[in-house]
Amino acid sequence: MVDNDALSATREAYDAAAHEYAALFRDSLRDSPLDRAMLSAFTEAVGADGGQVADLGCGPGHVTAHLAESGLAAFGVDVSPAMIELARQAWPGLRFEVGSMGALDLADGALAGILARWSLIHTPPAEVPAVLREFHRVLAPGGHLLLGFSATDGPSRPTQVFDHAVAPAYRWSPDHLAGLLHETGMAEVARLVRAPQPTDRRQFQEVHLLARKNTP
Repeated sequence: MVDNDALSATREAYDAAAHEYAALFRDSLRDSPLDRAMLSAFTEAVGADGGQVADLGCGPGHVTAHLAESGLAAFGVDVSPAMIELARQAWPGLRFEVGSMGALDLADGALAGILARWSLIHTPPAEVPAVLREFHRVLAPGGHLLLGFSATDGPSRPTQVFDHAVAPAYRWSPDHLAGLLHETGMAEVARLVRAPQPTDRRQFQEVHLLARKNTP
């Protein structure tokens, strides 16, 4: 079940912040070697199978473009029409669609890979298992999922609300989220945990969690 109020609030907030967000994050991967490393690992894992890859919560499209430049058949989906318009303007040769990650207009097993990079964080925790089941539905057997999110202060805290600059958001315990993936039928492949830098405004660990859909 999708919380339409939360979805609408996220859409409206990102519509309002779209131009500022795009300007701030367009070149963010350039100075993030660990992020690029995990995206490279994801690209290699998915590339072995081929097929389409969805960047869910793609924002202004810069990471979708990075995946496409790496050789993947990548397209972007975002709840914000303003973000999708900016993505289409910046990368007219790529496919970008308005949509919700909790109700994807895709056939069962249609995707070789899913990237949800700091986008699942806006889903209320009670709804995350249903979203993960939707990810599982659209992934082909053996398909890969890469999640990016901020970690809680310790394993005893499964989730924590935090003061995201745009919309309500949640941090996750990596172990707890990996457990939900396991319950959904996906197995953790690897994780990268980056310690906060002294200059970071928020002193949160950042997590990249790579999982694979189990095969029958």
